[in-house]
Amino acid sequence: MTQPKIAPYGSWRSPITSDLIVSASIGLGDVMLDGDDVLWIESRPQEAGRNVLVRRSADGAVADVTPAPFNARTRVHEYGGAAACVAGGIAYVSNYADQRLHRIGAEGAPAAITPAGKLRFADGTIDRARGRWIGVREDHSGGGEAVNTIVAIDLATGGAGTVLCQGADFYASPRLSADGRRLAWICWHHPDMPWVASELWVASVGGDGRARDPVRVAGGPDESVFQPEWMADGTLIFVSDRSGWWNLQRWRDGGAVEALAPMAAEFGAAQWAFGLSTYAVLDANRLVCSYVERGLGRLATLDLATRALTPLPVPESEFAQVRGHGDRLVYRGGSADAADRIVSLDLATGARTVLRTASTVADDPQIRRCLVAPRAVEFPTTGGKTAFALHYPPSNPDYAAPPGERPPLVVKSHGGPTSAASSRLNLAIQFWTSRGIAVVDVNYGGSTGFGRDYRGRLHKSWGIVDVDDCANAALHLVREGLADRERLVITGGSAGGYTTLAALAFRDVFKAGGSHYGVSDLAALARDTHKFESRYLDWLIGPWPQDEATYRARSPLHHAANISAPVIFFQGSEDAVVPPNQAEMMVDALRARNIPVGYLLFAGEQHGFRQAANIKRALDAELLFYSVQAFRTGLGF
Repeated sequence: MTQPKIAPYGSWRSPITSDLIVSASIGLGDVMLDGDDVLWIESRPQEAGRNVLVRRSADGAVADVTPAPFNARTRVHEYGGAAACVAGGIAYVSNYADQRLHRIGAEGAPAAITPAGKLRFADGTIDRARGRWIGVREDHSGGGEAVNTIVAIDLATGGAGTVLCQGADFYASPRLSADGRRLAWICWHHPDMPWVASELWVASVGGDGRARDPVRVAGGPDESVFQPEWMADGTLIFVSDRSGWWNLQRWRDGGAVEALAPMAAEFGAAQWAFGLSTYAVLDANRLVCSYVERGLGRLATLDLATRALTPLPVPESEFAQVRGHGDRLVYRGGSADAADRIVSLDLATGARTVLRTASTVADDPQIRRCLVAPRAVEFPTTGGKTAFALHYPPSNPDYAAPPGERPPLVVKSHGGPTSAASSRLNLAIQFWTSRGIAVVDVNYGGSTGFGRDYRGRLHKSWGIVDVDDCANAALHLVREGLADRERLVITGGSAGGYTTLAALAFRDVFKAGGSHYGVSDLAALARDTHKFESRYLDWLIGPWPQDEATYRARSPLHHAANISAPVIFFQGSEDAVVPPNQAEMMVDALRARNIPVGYLLFAGEQHGFRQAANIKRALDAELLFYSVQAFRTGLGF
């Protein structure tokens, strides 16, 4: 056996290169069932980030439904999701270029069914009895704030749609009962986000197809509701956090809401995008559901008569896009040692088929030997509280560090900020660990997966709680001897970019930082961002402009004089969520003080990078920057 080479942490050579990551990876999104066929949307960095609807037929044949250059992506809420729905072999898909809804049949040529203009469509379902598409429309034609409604579009004649539901600021999850007589949906109002306060409504659908006599089933100022689904008998299943946890609920017309499996676990998720699905109705007696318990994902069946949860023996540890019917289950899942994949599982026989995988890189023995699984960490934080993180130690069997040396540490701050660190295989994390650099992905207060109270820690405390938790995670690993106190860096995207800059401005812990399309001026964000998040800061910081002093006090831009550590910025030129001026104001302020700064502006990118060349360049640039400015070691390219 070859003895490992002794070399400093951070200088190890790794087979996990940026070229390998972008050349072999795709993104897997929405999953849909159409009879015996399975469809999904995949994002292809090699095609400039184009999103493609793909169909796998019952005979195993796989083919693209949307031809190039069609990009199956909607901009409703900017973050999109649920850009397609399918029924009877016909797909109805939003095209990113024009945001029009298109019909794609067996002939494969997209035909627009909505007019050109400033309308966007998402989260559709097909009303077969009446020949309609029912879904969310976002209208940008008025010149002011966009108007969101639920509309019905006649599939024979097309058009802009007939409004079924209006008056709320936001709508999601329109779901038609099996008999077509009732419509359920979720809505919410400014200044709330759907995971703070949202409502579930049900209306009757008359012979003319219009929604009448709406009734609020659940939700309100202190309750978040998620994913309504109808059973064949007219029972409505949904998720609510009325107990403090997102748990499954059942409602029958005229009856009370009842909890199905009450427990300290999360069966829901933050609705950043449309089409999220954590469970599916299998038949009159069973659901299949995914849930998160103490940060770990699980998949189980739920017997509706006995309320018994039966875990399913699957290798994945995170689940999304759970779909099913009868004994057939399809889901998107991932684990610490394997990339995201779409899996079909026969619940009667246990037969399991991987339909698509996001990357085959981990199948290579030379790559697999370098992979490291995360360790769940609970650590003490400010106010006598406990916070959570995933720790990845350095791992490369070809190398060992000199005795007594501690590794540099990259602290990752996830976006949202109402989101969570992921335990599934992320080659961008293994890119660091295989070079001898530890990573800790922090589930700071405000993260999902730990109940409503934990999410609530961030209420009017953004820039404080998240910063404290990221700093305390790093210092905890230093105390454990797992990180070098003098080589700590912090990085994050979007809200995580803000946490990065705030940590550098308001704490003396990190030696460098990386802001990926992050916020530097909270007031500018309150004035400039898109509708979906335009009042999010009311909850995170306080009402604008009444709390202007607080916005200024927590904005890194106004405290740039406190930053002495080098910072690198990554920004998309077409970002409508966090516009480029957020990065550029900060870059100018730091350069004026001769602080080492890197700034990469990627033409044509929006909020998050989708093009292979840009993903590669960002990975390499961040490694180079930290190696020179903070790690003081050779480059492990």
